[in-house]
Amino acid sequence: MNVIVIGAGPVGQTAALLLARWGLDVLVLDQRPARDLEGSKSICQQRDVLDLWSSLGVPEVAEEGLTWTTARTYYRDKELFSWSFDSQGPLPPFVNISQARTEQLLDAAIAREPRIEVRWDHEVTGLTQDADGVTVRCGDRVLRAPYVLACAGARAHAVRQALGVTFDGETFDDRFLICDIRADLPGWENERRFYFDPEWNPGRQVLIHPCPGGTFRIDWQVPPDFHPTKDDISEKIRQIIGEWDYELIWQSVYHFHSRIASRMRVGRVLLAGDCAHLVAPFGARGLNSGVPDAENAAWKLAFVARGWAPEELLETYHTERHAAARENLEVTAATMRFLVPGTEEQRRHRRDVLDRAAIDEVDSGRFAEPYWYVDSPLTTPERSRPFAGRPPKGATVPPAPGVILPDLPIPAGRLRDLCRDGFLILLGEMRDSGLFAQLVGKVTTAPLAVRELAEVDGTGTLAETLGAVPGEAWVVRPDAHIAAIIPHAGPESVTAAVSRCLRLS
Repeated sequence: MNVIVIGAGPVGQTAALLLARWGLDVLVLDQRPARDLEGSKSICQQRDVLDLWSSLGVPEVAEEGLTWTTARTYYRDKELFSWSFDSQGPLPPFVNISQARTEQLLDAAIAREPRIEVRWDHEVTGLTQDADGVTVRCGDRVLRAPYVLACAGARAHAVRQALGVTFDGETFDDRFLICDIRADLPGWENERRFYFDPEWNPGRQVLIHPCPGGTFRIDWQVPPDFHPTKDDISEKIRQIIGEWDYELIWQSVYHFHSRIASRMRVGRVLLAGDCAHLVAPFGARGLNSGVPDAENAAWKLAFVARGWAPEELLETYHTERHAAARENLEVTAATMRFLVPGTEEQRRHRRDVLDRAAIDEVDSGRFAEPYWYVDSPLTTPERSRPFAGRPPKGATVPPAPGVILPDLPIPAGRLRDLCRDGFLILLGEMRDSGLFAQLVGKVTTAPLAVRELAEVDGTGTLAETLGAVPGEAWVVRPDAHIAAIIPHAGPESVTAAVSRCLRLS
């Protein structure tokens, strides 16, 4: 095998499918005896994650998931504001769907892939590496591969310890009760509701999400010493839904964590998902950052393993995804300071914001968005295309080097359908595309496609939407991020951008 993936959750499943698509043989290990399909867990999947899963032959997550239309925020018994997502694009902005169902759909795709083998009941107890590969021990069983991608979740203590990686951060004292219920609640089926300080949970908050099949996910912030009985849970649910009939499907109580691994790459081992970073769930930045970890790791592992790039490329996995994790920690830490204020000053600030109904200052979790690799060593900056900074909530960022390519409809399907088989070079006018491909091919044998925008979309709509101008060349990475936008581009400047993106120069 070429890569051992530790962990068969959604991040590990995604990584295995991506590595197999790149032509690598993958062994997936999981310590559990079998798949556990209980509970909604990570329910909210962002558009770019749905795009990636669709490209892997799993469009059902987007098709089966539910996209609510309205988000309502309340303070005590008063509605502060409501808003809706921009639903433009070939895929919904997000869907709600249980993690259990997502895992089932990814499992089905894995079962169709002969390059992937999954072994359950394989708890990793030791891990060592040398110049040629990595040795993984599961009790008395010894396995070996050139590379390992650890997606083993937050409790992967043995893996991090074996690598000498710390997992620094904090755990919040307050606990959170989660319940999945099935109920017919007219008017609630397409609304997400967030309650600050309701009379039935004073001083804390409650979040309610609709999910497919007439189910709802309810999250209560509860005191640190809260240990619910069946009657406690029934009372809490009744306080919200009244006398409507309901079925309790699943429940759990847990703490929120804010932690990050000191390193996400140690030699031939990469760490991804909850194994590398933990964030509070408000804003859905957990799984929605773990899946981009998997994609970033997979194309780089494949390019190194297949001889298309030097091993130095792997270090940029740590550079890029550690920066992404730090940003997610920053955003969610600000949210938690508002939701769970730890000082009297923070509590006063929250009361003041809510009492004033200061809509722009209410922080119930900025929704997950892709990380933009504008400062990455793989990105070629361009003064005429500066990064515009973090956009307003719900808005998209204009295309620029480091930003993910917009997922736009084209006559053949979606623009990103062209992106994930290697490097994509988009030319802004009729050029000698064969010459571009020939010259870039002299520096790397990595997969490469050169397309003219007029060829991709002869109407001119695509070029207009991107803001592409004649003479430009757009270099797009295998994970659909823009590596360079080059004005007055020639084959040499395009070749230089590709070389930079592969750490060839």
